[in-house]
Amino acid sequence: MITEILMSLSIVAFAAATSLCTVDSMHFFQLNSYRFDTHTKWMRENGRRFLPHSTFSVLMLICLFLEISINIKSAVIILLFALSCIWEKPKKAKKPLVYTPRVKRMLVTIITLSAILLLITCSLMLKDHHESVVLLVAVLLYAFASFLVLIANLINKPMELSINNGYTRDAKKILKSCPDLKIIGITGSYGKTSVKYYLTTLLKSKYNVLMTPESYNTPMGVVKTIRGSLKATHEIFVCEMGAKWVGDIKELCDIVHPHHGVITSIGPQHLESFKTLDAVKSTKFELSDSLPEGGMLFLNADDQNIKDHGSNRPYISYAIENDADYKAYDISVSQRGTSFSVKAPSGETEQYTTKLIGRHNVLNIVGSIAISHKMGIALKDLKGAVRKLEGVPHRLELKENGAVTIIDDAYNSNPSGTKAALEALSLFDGYKILVTPGMVELGSKQDELNREFGRNASKVCDFVVLVGEKQAVPIKAGLLDENYSEEKIFVADNINEAINFVYALSSEGKKKIVLLENDLPDNY
Repeated sequence: MITEILMSLSIVAFAAATSLCTVDSMHFFQLNSYRFDTHTKWMRENGRRFLPHSTFSVLMLICLFLEISINIKSAVIILLFALSCIWEKPKKAKKPLVYTPRVKRMLVTIITLSAILLLITCSLMLKDHHESVVLLVAVLLYAFASFLVLIANLINKPMELSINNGYTRDAKKILKSCPDLKIIGITGSYGKTSVKYYLTTLLKSKYNVLMTPESYNTPMGVVKTIRGSLKATHEIFVCEMGAKWVGDIKELCDIVHPHHGVITSIGPQHLESFKTLDAVKSTKFELSDSLPEGGMLFLNADDQNIKDHGSNRPYISYAIENDADYKAYDISVSQRGTSFSVKAPSGETEQYTTKLIGRHNVLNIVGSIAISHKMGIALKDLKGAVRKLEGVPHRLELKENGAVTIIDDAYNSNPSGTKAALEALSLFDGYKILVTPGMVELGSKQDELNREFGRNASKVCDFVVLVGEKQAVPIKAGLLDENYSEEKIFVADNINEAINFVYALSSEGKKKIVLLENDLPDNY
């Protein structure tokens, strides 16, 4: 009787501990975009994170092979499973696991696999009293919970592909039923989300516009937008197109078939997957290659990588530094906003004001003005819309918090973005504090570019708070390269510790101006 009770408790404890491990693994698999190669690489690079789980697993296996009674084995394993539950209890995440239909299907597959194995072994136990076999299977399932996620993904792959293809076909049918809808594709290593928001605001002064929300720039994100939000009354669809791999932009273009396109920038972003800058260039220009005859292509003429690649089709350029079809000039930037003038290809000019700060924002706005003007809106009719432009969430978004002004630039930092953010910080009067974990996904150039980031920060910041001991190394080296005082550098373990430190930090009687530059997700 005692044996049966302990075995039942063992199964309950196993189910609880394995469920927590599985959900945790699923969370990081989701953060790694459900990609097998990306996730397995992350697992290899973060082996220390699995040390407690591995320790519990090894102790359980040792216990199973000791010459002790099954009741003692069960009791010890129950205790270890309980300790595992305490260790694996859900922690507050920056981006929690989203229980999408895909995640739910994978969890069902994992539960089914585990149940089948346990039922088989339980039937053996009932027949021949092989209790140790049941415990061994339970311990092995617990030990390999992280790999069960990958196995479930492999099993479900044909089904997921079929479901996604069905959603894509449905989205294409919806687009086909809107023959008058004009689709504008926007891509770029950075700036594409800002241009999307600004362009949508400007176009809404004349048209009924739908845009992909937030950072919905993957095939399924775009498909979800079309299936859930596109109406027959929409006249323009502004579609953000993101890419981490060669062919990603072409895949999106094959779904939406854009009439016009804009490439905002090309830079060393996602080099871990792209490998080379040339691969980034060719991928971004997949948008140009997909445009129909007569479609308009808009290019940022200030971007050297775009200029180096060139275009095999006519295009409309915009810039603030170089000659272009649409050129911004007489730019005046302060912490209260920006004023500038724009000259169109016809020679017509117009002056604009915006509450947004930074020359990089002027570049994104002039690109949006160029597209809107070519879509039939007069330059003078865009003045009111430019005045109304709001900052894009987490992209140099100004937030006043009492004695502290926060410049929230926490979304996915990159080399160009860090320079723009530091330029914006330099406009403010006060005690300037940078809080950052640095940049990621830059491949072999990551340390070099983060070191340069540190050198640039030394010229602007009164204090620098670095987040993450590993990430801090190259940025701190860059700061010290410029003889920046080490007493003005603090390395925090996480963003919460960093923020608490900033609020407690003395600002020498000045108002604190805090730049939050990047906020890495939990898998970093």
